[in-house]
Amino acid sequence: MTEPAEKLTPMAHTAQNRCFGCGPASAIGLHLEFLLAEDGAVVCLPTIPECFEGPPGYLHGGIIATLLDEAMSKTVRARGLKAVTGRMEIDYRRPVRSAAPIRLEGRLLRSEGRKHWTEARILDARGHMLAEAKGIFIEIGGGHGF
Repeated sequence: MTEPAEKLTPMAHTAQNRCFGCGPASAIGLHLEFLLAEDGAVVCLPTIPECFEGPPGYLHGGIIATLLDEAMSKTVRARGLKAVTGRMEIDYRRPVRSAAPIRLEGRLLRSEGRKHWTEARILDARGHMLAEAKGIFIEIGGGHGF
């Protein structure tokens, strides 16, 4: 799903991170691995298993929301900042198949003080838009392993 010329650098996570989306220490999580693109976008190339289905053969809407939320939060984290979701708006365009490769992309649109405006999208293997979101993330303090 990646273009041959695309250069992606892995984003590291702390081993004790228990985040449901990206935490390696989460026993029940998605274990998403994000990559940083040269243009500052974040990319994830997961195949989400059937155990996260809503309707048979398709991901639960809450899991789709989680994927988009994770991509948007990583755009802020890629700048060395910790932030939580302040607001998120989702457009579910097409059902997202379970156990099929997808491409998750996130971008930081702008920042103002502690607020960061972001967007994310999920594409299928043919590049069709399946879902997209916009969000505002608010910077937080503290070292919680994000």
